[in-house]
Amino acid sequence: MTEHELRWDRSPQVTRAGEEDTQTMSSGGCIRVSGVGPQHTEATKIWFGQVSNDPGYRSLPHHHGEAETGGYVLRGSARIYFGEGFREYLDMTAGDWVFVPPFMPHVEANMSVTDELIWLTTRTPDNIVVNLDDVDDATLDGFRRA
Repeated sequence: MTEHELRWDRSPQVTRAGEEDTQTMSSGGCIRVSGVGPQHTEATKIWFGQVSNDPGYRSLPHHHGEAETGGYVLRGSARIYFGEGFREYLDMTAGDWVFVPPFMPHVEANMSVTDELIWLTTRTPDNIVVNLDDVDDATLDGFRRA
């Protein structure tokens, strides 16, 4: 990058605790809060937020359209169901990272019935959430509600 491409007229934007955008699309028991995104900052190519599931709760089946999604389990015990009939799954715990490809239907579940699950999530272009028809809990291997 040459010096004439540097933007000395710009400054970082901080979203203070309690000022996050809570009008973000959610999926059932999966709540998304935007910390950085076009909803409330100058961001145009990234969405970054916190996603939480209460104990024993899960998202509706959904996908994120054309967006690539990266996730990090900050706290808790997570499971992502995917594949035909959501019969496949991957388990994750605090410190694990996950990549979810565009248009991939999935369900995010908190496998604990006592502890909250907290993810940090980023995606682009926007926080696209396309909810799909729900499935019965019994079809999700090992999932149980609090």
